[in-house]
Amino acid sequence: MNGPEVIWVLPFTEKGIPITQTVTTTWFIMLLLVGLSIFLTRSMKIKAGKKQIVAEMLVDTIYNLTETTMGKRFKNFAPYIGTLLLFIGVANISGLLGLRPPTSDLNTTLGLALMTFVLIHFVGIKTKGIGGYLKGFLEPMPFLLPINLMGEIATPISLSFRLFGNILGGLIIMTLMYQALGWIAVLPIPAIFHAYFDLFAGLLQSFIFAMLTMVFVSLASD
Repeated sequence: MNGPEVIWVLPFTEKGIPITQTVTTTWFIMLLLVGLSIFLTRSMKIKAGKKQIVAEMLVDTIYNLTETTMGKRFKNFAPYIGTLLLFIGVANISGLLGLRPPTSDLNTTLGLALMTFVLIHFVGIKTKGIGGYLKGFLEPMPFLLPINLMGEIATPISLSFRLFGNILGGLIIMTLMYQALGWIAVLPIPAIFHAYFDLFAGLLQSFIFAMLTMVFVSLASD
């Protein structure tokens, strides 16, 4: 299974800047989500129409999920959590459109995990102060400092590889299935597996990533 293909090369440097499937699909998803947001929230009124009702239900669901998981004091993290859910969810199911999911590229999942990693420690420093934050690495015993540091480093690694491994694994299985079935693949046989690997597993993994982000951030303030 090869990595994402280079679609074109931007001639801004001597060797050029390669633009891969991951980059093009990511930008497509971002434009899609921005366009959908503008469509649903355009001309909002006191008496909500159908589009506005959908937008309000989506926002309320994300805010309620964030408040239930993290508590009221972290309710302002809902926009970030909602962005994670929507982007990762759409990225994971983009295979249904014949696209290579950006989350099957470790660069994407590691980037998302590093954003969460920075947010975790930002919240820890903000709520505990720099002294209390650093003191947490020495608890419950000072000699456990190396283990605590390794545990923190493991967080972005586990977040990124969990999402990357599940999506790439599904992509590989579907590719092998199409190669094995040949012309029979036109029958609805692969649809069942698409429903699991792309739809069910894809949406589940986006939810797991968002939930773990909320749990880690809330724990950083304790």
